[in-house]
Amino acid sequence: MQLRLLFCLALLCPQGLSLLAHHHHSGRTRRTVPELPVVTTVASSNRNFTFDLFRALAAASPNQNIFFSPLSISMLLAMISLGARSNTKAQILECLGLGLQGGPGEEELHQAFHRLLQELRQPREDLQLSLGNALFIKPEVHILDSFLSTMRTLYLADTFPTNFQNPEEAQKQINDYVAKQTKGKIADLVKNLDSSEIMVLVNYIFFKAKWETRFNPEYTQKQDFHVTPETVVQVPMMRREDGYSFLLDSNLNCKVVGLPYQGNATALFILPDEGRMEKVEAGLNQETLRKWLKMFTKRKFQLYLPRFSIEGSYQLEKVLPKLGIRDIFTSHADLTGFTNHSNVHVSEMVHKATVEVDESGTKATAATEIVFTFRSAHIGSRMIMFNRPFLMMIVENSRNILFLGKVIRPSGGDLS
Repeated sequence: MQLRLLFCLALLCPQGLSLLAHHHHSGRTRRTVPELPVVTTVASSNRNFTFDLFRALAAASPNQNIFFSPLSISMLLAMISLGARSNTKAQILECLGLGLQGGPGEEELHQAFHRLLQELRQPREDLQLSLGNALFIKPEVHILDSFLSTMRTLYLADTFPTNFQNPEEAQKQINDYVAKQTKGKIADLVKNLDSSEIMVLVNYIFFKAKWETRFNPEYTQKQDFHVTPETVVQVPMMRREDGYSFLLDSNLNCKVVGLPYQGNATALFILPDEGRMEKVEAGLNQETLRKWLKMFTKRKFQLYLPRFSIEGSYQLEKVLPKLGIRDIFTSHADLTGFTNHSNVHVSEMVHKATVEVDESGTKATAATEIVFTFRSAHIGSRMIMFNRPFLMMIVENSRNILFLGKVIRPSGGDLS
């Protein structure tokens, strides 16, 4: 018998999507949502989940595109921690950079997500945005009332009885729900269900927005993109001359350009110097991000940025143990906060994400699935061209990292 918890996240835009500018109210006073501890540095810990996970994913997939949502995976782990106990719970909280279980750090984590969910449900005049959770439960299996109550009150989760004895019917029910919530962008998140499933938990986010200043499609032309010194592909290169947020990080040997979206959100594009990608990756942390955002200056130059799409799919049960979350995937898992059954562990945890960047903005979707199983400075020129591998980060309110990625080879690039 299996307990599958599935988490999906989708961010997209009509002509091009941006990110979670979740408290932008056109013409009105906006209420600030507190910074989530899972995506920032916590004073009591040196752990930095977002960047530690990025480096682990990059190490597991060398020389490949990387794109994922720290928000989706963080909320996933936070919800799992509600049902975890003993060392299983401690490993999750430690990985997220929180203090001792039951302490103020844990409560702050859940309350921050709760406030975020409430804020995102407020109506918006200039964007479409939704964030939510749902549980699909096998009626014959008893899920603890305390867990369900907490999921409903803290994470505002909907619950649906589901006939897992008919896997195809259950799979269609869940996928139809996810497709509806993500406007069809994630249509087949659940695959290969069987009659042993007892619960599926879905987390979704949907967002639409645009660049603050769009690129003119008439200026987009095919240009060389140097995947490696030996491999060159042709990509559609967008071009726009404007004033941009810019800095030259001489310590990490990279240039950083900030492009604002409509709403309180920014995309950061990080271009390492030739041969310096590994140094930049190793130097990524919350303090680096804060320094970049603080030291940005406005500079006018010609920006060349590929119109690209990339996607990533990750088996997180193979990656998270490297960050200290081990027991949950083994016979040592203690998930007795979910159910009376003591022999439950996570057998699979999948995260999928896609991103598209075009003249109007950015489209991004992501989904995370987990399966629980009963065990058996100075610009040197007036031009910056992103024509070699670079990093991309989407930041909300200058602090919360919603997406993080590495573009090695933009999809659709033709060999030149």
